[in-house]
Amino acid sequence: MQLGHGNESFLAEYGFVPARYLAVQAENFLNLSRFLPLLASMFLHGGLIHLLSNMWMLWIFGDNVEDSMGHGRYLIFYLLCGVASVLAQTWSAPDATMPLIGASGAIAGVMGAYIVSYPRARILTLVPLFIIFYTLEIPAYVFLGFWFALQFVQGYVQLVNVGPAGQGGVAFWAHIGGFAAGIVLVFVFRRKGESLKS
Repeated sequence: MQLGHGNESFLAEYGFVPARYLAVQAENFLNLSRFLPLLASMFLHGGLIHLLSNMWMLWIFGDNVEDSMGHGRYLIFYLLCGVASVLAQTWSAPDATMPLIGASGAIAGVMGAYIVSYPRARILTLVPLFIIFYTLEIPAYVFLGFWFALQFVQGYVQLVNVGPAGQGGVAFWAHIGGFAAGIVLVFVFRRKGESLKS
């Protein structure tokens, strides 16, 4: 997920703004429209590169996870991971006033489910070595474990250097929250009789 720039009025309306969400006033607490950005923010992106990178990761990891759950259960799983990611980012920056947008928190949940379900599946990875690029097949647990560690380190650095009210950039804690939710929720949403693959 990213903290959105451009199209300010549209993003302010449908992107998730932690400070606005937490500023609950008694008269609008039960107004369901204040919860709309929790879901709408997952379908907004900060540009073509943001959208394509999310779709690429979903294409790599999503089909196997969806097969293990079925279409309907997968959709609910995906949306819950997205909500968890938004709430994790809100925890990290409760005073943020910039809209949170993107599907990568929900997709991180799919990646979390994948590492649990298919840890030894081979992932074709592009490895840069100076100016030459090699392809290498590595186990999913190595690829996704490294990705998660990178998110955690960058999220920690962002939290320490920018503080909880930090603005702009990548929402690393949304990725962390979505990934963790996926690891937990896969056990709830995986179809009965669907065993973990080694």
